[in-house]
Amino acid sequence: MYIDHPASFTDYYELTMAQGYYLSGTYQKKASFDYFFRKVPFQGGYVIFAGLKELIDTIKHITFSEEEIAYLKSEGFADSFIDYLKNFSFKGSIWSVREGEIVFPNEPILRVEGNLLETQIIETLLLNILNFQSLIATKAARIKYAAGENSTVLDFGLRRAQGLAGIHATRAAIIGGFDGTSNVYSAQRFNIPAGGTMAHSWIQSFEDEITAFRTYSKYYPESANLLVDTYDTLGSGVPNAIIVAKELREKGYELKGIRLDSGDLAYFSKKARQMLDDHGFPKVKIAASNQLDERVIASLRSQDAPIDIFGVGTRLVTGDNSPALDGVYKLSSIENEPTLKVSENIEKITLPGKKKIYRYLNSDGSFYGDALLLNTEEDITRMHHPTFPAKKTTLENREFEVLLQKVISKGTTEIEMPDMNEIIAYKKERFAKLHSEFKRFDNPHIYKVGISESLLNTRNQLLNALKD
Repeated sequence: MYIDHPASFTDYYELTMAQGYYLSGTYQKKASFDYFFRKVPFQGGYVIFAGLKELIDTIKHITFSEEEIAYLKSEGFADSFIDYLKNFSFKGSIWSVREGEIVFPNEPILRVEGNLLETQIIETLLLNILNFQSLIATKAARIKYAAGENSTVLDFGLRRAQGLAGIHATRAAIIGGFDGTSNVYSAQRFNIPAGGTMAHSWIQSFEDEITAFRTYSKYYPESANLLVDTYDTLGSGVPNAIIVAKELREKGYELKGIRLDSGDLAYFSKKARQMLDDHGFPKVKIAASNQLDERVIASLRSQDAPIDIFGVGTRLVTGDNSPALDGVYKLSSIENEPTLKVSENIEKITLPGKKKIYRYLNSDGSFYGDALLLNTEEDITRMHHPTFPAKKTTLENREFEVLLQKVISKGTTEIEMPDMNEIIAYKKERFAKLHSEFKRFDNPHIYKVGISESLLNTRNQLLNALKD
């Protein structure tokens, strides 16, 4: 799935800069941009990279339609520039880590190369897709981690999402570890399992609760999940669900589950579990919803709440507590010469030149640390802290992986993009290689990300040249 009219899915200044490049004759200069983020959201220890397939599919469809051309004319853009845009398509190259990869601050997890105009004009589109999907995939991973692998976690967030963001939020949630969604639009387009139960309005629309349960079970005998908290959870909701469960069993079916959507979820789930077990229904699942997130779920788990299914909405799709990933897109070389952005804050000084990422491993195959190298380097024996370079880490005798792969070459897709199942499997495999101290919610361990000595020297040389 890609965005309609992707050429105009941008900020106005991207187009004014593009026109400036064209009119000044600098637009054909070779440029390289890095995409990276500086801070992990949710005060966490990692980010799940998501949105790559959507980005690539969209970039391949960037053309300026007659409608967009007419708009730019009305805005006063030059005729010669508009004529150039009539035949525009992205002919650059893109290197990226795989979608579903575990990534960390200040790593150039995606690099775009091409002429200055085309690499500049895709900036907003790239940031919009990658920042949002990576944010939500990370939130989803945290929630799934809290719930545990044996629990089912469902995305209920479409009605709470910021407009159409709910479409990509569902996709990102599944990459992050969720098991399904109530979002039919995304389920259909991304081949995601869809499901749901009922609303309180269903119960209220019948003369009484048990009639509502019986009617629903009549039409969905193999998948009935009953919402039990409309009137009195333990006084009528669960008892009526048990009555219907017995009636279903007599017909050869089994009640699939009940759902709690309010109140003390730990208390109600324990009482409901006991009532169901006492009446011979130990396999009926208990689902819970209502303002859940990773910390609420972790609390429920610590109380041994017997909840099998978690429905998470608002706090997932809004990236609650960290509403945006601060991913940025910075020029790293021009005409194959390294360049950087300077700041009074050393942490915001960008890393120059075309780079690659080596991920070093522990003896058991788990992740040890990542090193950023210049593209011309082959191997290093140590890396330096990017902000405090006197701090060094030895890398001798460690196996490593090269994370960046070429995705687009001169406008043509270089590799077959993985489908959702492959992305999900890859994320799960990589997440298992990240030690638990990086996954904890309070004061997670900081993952090692360093720079090679050559990259450090290149940065220092450029900084010193600017001072002269």
